[in-house]
Amino acid sequence: MDRITLETGKRGGRPCIRGLRISVYDVLSMLSGGMSQEEVLEDFPELTKDDILAVLSYAADREHQVHSLMVQ
Repeated sequence: MDRITLETGKRGGRPCIRGLRISVYDVLSMLSGGMSQEEVLEDFPELTKDDILAVLSYAADREHQVHSLMVQ
């Protein structure tokens, strides 16, 4: 999870990848819109497969946290 960073002045404080201006939301939107990991990496050569896996892990963890809160 050290690949996901939060900086107050960057992208409105949204979680980004390694301090870049590419947010977790950006990558999730591209993937959910039908782009393959390879297409995302072609569009953003500064990203790596590990970055995409970190985005997916971050999203899964957030989903788990939301579900856990709703169950309580």
